[in-house]
Amino acid sequence: MTEAVDRFTELLGAERVITGEGLAPYRSDYTEEEPREPGLAVWLETAEEIHAAVIIAGELNLAVAVRVAGSNVGALAMPPAGGVIFDLSGMNRILEVNEEDMYAVLEPGVTWEQLKAHLAEQKIPLSMGYPLSPPDTSIVANCLLDGLGNLSLRHGSMADWIGGLEAVLPDGRILKAGANAASDVWFGNGPLPHLIGLFANWQGTTGIVTKLAFQLWPTPKYRARLFVLMYERAGAFAAFKRLARMPIADDVGGLSWVTGKMLLDVPRPKERDPGEPEFFLYLDLSGNTVEELDLRRRMLDELLVQLEKEGFTSERPFDIETLVKLNPMFSKFADFPTRLEFLVDTPGGGLSWVGTYGPLSRFKEYADRGIEIMERHGFPPAVVSRPMKGGHFGVLRYLTVFDKSDADERRRVREMNIEISRAGYDLGFLTYKTPAWAVEILKDYIDPTFVEVMGAIRKQLDPKGIMAPHCWRFDADERGDP
Repeated sequence: MTEAVDRFTELLGAERVITGEGLAPYRSDYTEEEPREPGLAVWLETAEEIHAAVIIAGELNLAVAVRVAGSNVGALAMPPAGGVIFDLSGMNRILEVNEEDMYAVLEPGVTWEQLKAHLAEQKIPLSMGYPLSPPDTSIVANCLLDGLGNLSLRHGSMADWIGGLEAVLPDGRILKAGANAASDVWFGNGPLPHLIGLFANWQGTTGIVTKLAFQLWPTPKYRARLFVLMYERAGAFAAFKRLARMPIADDVGGLSWVTGKMLLDVPRPKERDPGEPEFFLYLDLSGNTVEELDLRRRMLDELLVQLEKEGFTSERPFDIETLVKLNPMFSKFADFPTRLEFLVDTPGGGLSWVGTYGPLSRFKEYADRGIEIMERHGFPPAVVSRPMKGGHFGVLRYLTVFDKSDADERRRVREMNIEISRAGYDLGFLTYKTPAWAVEILKDYIDPTFVEVMGAIRKQLDPKGIMAPHCWRFDADERGDP
């Protein structure tokens, strides 16, 4: 480690090499994962510096993890003990916004709030798809980890929104993947072989992305954010399926009663009054004319009437302005990105979740199982869900806030998460942004040839096994902590 500090100091200067107590922010994340002690962290600002830093790490056989905001809840940015963290938060330039072809080329440190402000300041009539993660988190990281946003109902998860990228490989070579490998316009993945797939969902095990084209979308002239109270979760999921196949909404999301109460400063709600709705839906509608927007609202009303005839009880839709008048705290849902302090700034400091993608046909069955597991373990069933890509699949996410200083509570959270994950795998739901403990369970379900090929690709690109060896660890002989 002394040699590593010396080599990185020579490359970057002492002020950009972090050791000792300066490593405190890097030792843990929101989750129940036990803290790890990295050997050092380095602050990198250019692709050339990443290239040189990767060469040093390879020569010294140091495990590498990449970090930007450190807000991920899967311990993916925490390397094995003694490893080196590449902090890319300073690489935060918006390199290009191509208004005509609708994309922005970003460095990994560019945040949601930063790009949103840039589009507004430059009066560029394009929109982003926002996740529910805090505004100061990385757009590039969310795309590479295949997260989702408020346009995912129509456009799928965010790995599909990558129009091209540039990455430093584990041996230091710089690769362009996507149309930009041969074109000066970063318009998409094909028609070349889809090498972008070597970096999407690989959790940093194949290289470090230094530039990424993030697809943008036209901004409609008129918008409405509506809320619908649903008294049964079966009704909420029935609405999901219908709405995903109809040209009504740009976005549909569902939150369980627990999440709603947490938003109203009830930290860990214990029980639901039988007269209260079990779920509430939020929907984004848009149109280029008032008449188009009104038509979509009428179609929504007609759908809800039909669902009521089928036995599902709901209230008439109301808009965000009405909701904020009833309680100003709901202004958090008025615009994205938003911080959602009731999740990320809790007194105990802990936030964990099992996030899964899976078939809408089994939503209710998995929700029933997941909620039962959470209640049995003594945690209120905070559930976030939405249909995606026109209903081809959806997301079910089980959220837990807890006290990180309470060892017993951390243990119970992990045991609960493992049980929820296994229930999901049994029903064909797969964890996304998959943490190491969920990979351990996935071993019982995944095709062995898939694992073989995945391992061969990693070995070919990273023969020394230095890149994020704690991630996607199917081979028990690989480096890193389980």
